[in-house]
Amino acid sequence: MASLISVAGEAPQGAHRLPQLPWRGLAAGAAWLALAGATRLLPEDGDFPYTAAFAGAALALALALPVASALAGRLGRIGAALSHWTPWLTALALAFLAWELVTAKSGLLPMPFFPPPQAILEVFLEDWPKLGGSILASLKLLLGGYLIGASLGFAAGVAIGWSKAVGYWAHPVLRFVGPLPATAWLPLAFFVFPSSWSASTFLVALATGFPVTVLTWSGVAGVNKAYFDVARTLGATPRFLVLRVAIPAALPHVFVGLFMGLGGSFAVLVVAEMLGVKSGLGWYLQWAQGWAAYANLYAALIVMALMCSGLITLLFRLRDRVLSWQKGLVQW
Repeated sequence: MASLISVAGEAPQGAHRLPQLPWRGLAAGAAWLALAGATRLLPEDGDFPYTAAFAGAALALALALPVASALAGRLGRIGAALSHWTPWLTALALAFLAWELVTAKSGLLPMPFFPPPQAILEVFLEDWPKLGGSILASLKLLLGGYLIGASLGFAAGVAIGWSKAVGYWAHPVLRFVGPLPATAWLPLAFFVFPSSWSASTFLVALATGFPVTVLTWSGVAGVNKAYFDVARTLGATPRFLVLRVAIPAALPHVFVGLFMGLGGSFAVLVVAEMLGVKSGLGWYLQWAQGWAAYANLYAALIVMALMCSGLITLLFRLRDRVLSWQKGLVQW
């Protein structure tokens, strides 16, 4: 009887639990609401046409984030991503709020050197044809030079790692020329090549080729010799040993070289566009600085950061697909 009373007196499991409120979503919504209110209601130290639009976007996020956070469990991967990034969205709103207060609202950081967020928004909305054209020009130049440098560097690395004769002649040249920064070749490149575009492509390819060559060479030279012995025992030809044994085993090193080459080529791209090319993000930065259009300059920097990060992310996705057995070993 006591056991029956005890069982009957127990509340169902979870009955005393309070409902799980989406505290993170509420905090993020409150932060974006504070940003919207400060942007729209506080007086401005200047004239910014897109203040209302920026405040409206902040208000929309303030209303959407709590709802989306409450429904995150039903949204699958999107909901999981939203739950993961909600604290960052809160921090971003607070950073925008501080930025807004010290620029547009108080003038502590003066214009034109420190434009407020709505001034950056104005650049994206009104100057997008010039900015978009610069993005396409930079992508065209970067991808062309990067593919050339990566292809030649891969071929050279395989040849040096496989052939002792090639390594004998190429190694000293590589050690002498490779460590030089690609930007040091700017004067010679713009003199030798017929156009600034071809010179810039050469510089991007040079910045890409050296790390790809060295890492591919290291990967091929470091392949376990037992793999080759087993393949030769089974009748493998030298062509088979290179294409089906050495290169697959060296691919982890190759991708490290590709990552390093992408970062180096992006730095060279901006310098080359600033000095010689009449289009692209580097040229856009130079143009914005010349006209003291610092809002345009910051907008271009944001685009460059997103573009570089996006390209590296795509390269990591390719690596995870090609090297599926090492997926997640290197994070980005």
